[in-house]
Amino acid sequence: MEPAATTTGGPAAPRRTSRRPRWLAGLVPLLVLGVAIGLFVALDAPGLDRVGVPVEQLTVERTILRPGEIELQLRNDGPDSVEIRQAIVNDGFASFTQSHDKIGRLGGDSVTVQYPWIEGESYEVMLLTSTGATIDHTIDVAVESPDADLGFYGLMALIGLYVGVIPVGIGMLWLPWMRTVDARWMRFLMALTIGLLAFLGIDALLEGSELAGEGPAVFGGAALVFLGAVGAYLALAGVDAWLRSRRRGGESGYRAAFLVALGIGLHNLGEGLAIGSAYAVGSLALGAALVVGFALHNTTEGLAIVAPAAREGKVSLGRLAGLGLLAGAPAVLGAWIGASAFHPSVAGLMFGIGAGAIAQVIVQISPALRDRGGGPLLSPLVASGLLCGLLVMYVTGLMVNV
Repeated sequence: MEPAATTTGGPAAPRRTSRRPRWLAGLVPLLVLGVAIGLFVALDAPGLDRVGVPVEQLTVERTILRPGEIELQLRNDGPDSVEIRQAIVNDGFASFTQSHDKIGRLGGDSVTVQYPWIEGESYEVMLLTSTGATIDHTIDVAVESPDADLGFYGLMALIGLYVGVIPVGIGMLWLPWMRTVDARWMRFLMALTIGLLAFLGIDALLEGSELAGEGPAVFGGAALVFLGAVGAYLALAGVDAWLRSRRRGGESGYRAAFLVALGIGLHNLGEGLAIGSAYAVGSLALGAALVVGFALHNTTEGLAIVAPAAREGKVSLGRLAGLGLLAGAPAVLGAWIGASAFHPSVAGLMFGIGAGAIAQVIVQISPALRDRGGGPLLSPLVASGLLCGLLVMYVTGLMVNV
């Protein structure tokens, strides 16, 4: 008979440890929620009966005019499916075709109405649903939509060069003069820069909110603009922290110039979207007067870019060209997207991203307004520069009406 094992003095038994990863426990609630939602949908919301008629909401995202045809690209931003039964143009019934018989929630559809529209006239298009609800859409000025061929995209690139790349490049020619300015007036120019950027940021929020309000409400409307602004602000803060970690001595001014160019480039992307969309639907005639207005308005952006870099030593021509392209070239991309695949919610988001990026840039370069003696941030000279920046952008903006 073997002696009983004692509880003391012997080696402790090894404790079994679970080899399951800890993050697996965090997935359990999500899996349960997914199963519950799947059952709820599969059983068609058991115990819940509809009260009243379906709620039908459609938003016209884009209008394409071809000879004898009016195409409306629709989005269902309501809670129920929508069936279109009739199309009415200027109080007269018209035949139509559509890609789907029923448009589900968040679904998109294309309705093509056969109607002999006349260029330059205005039209009221009304879609009648199966429940008797109506979706109204106004075409202020009927103009044939251009074909998206190589020549058309070349025209959009030319527009982007006119309103973005060239004016910014001209504004950057102020760099040699700014190097001769003493420290006191340099603070004035930095304040002027912040005034320019502040106007751009406010303008981006206002225009983005207006555009997003024209899109499907289900995507958030104006809230989408502020979501883009906050996201861009945080993202650019991360970029700035990364640049600081890689910064070499004497490059803080170039880093600030890079951030300014990035913020302006994001704003110009949204501006290009609006210009390209307006040009494609015939609501913008980019004549000589409007080109001059954009040139005056956007040349000040080049000044805003080179102002931080003026404090540095010699800046290579390649770096300056890169900054100019970063700020101006997005106008070309925006014009392409706006003319071929414009979406009001996306445009609103882009303007919000531009506004958030500009806000982060203002935070980064504001310390440069304080003199070396540690005086107040808003000295009379700095306040004058801020006001001048706002006024310059306002006055030049009067010549631009998109």
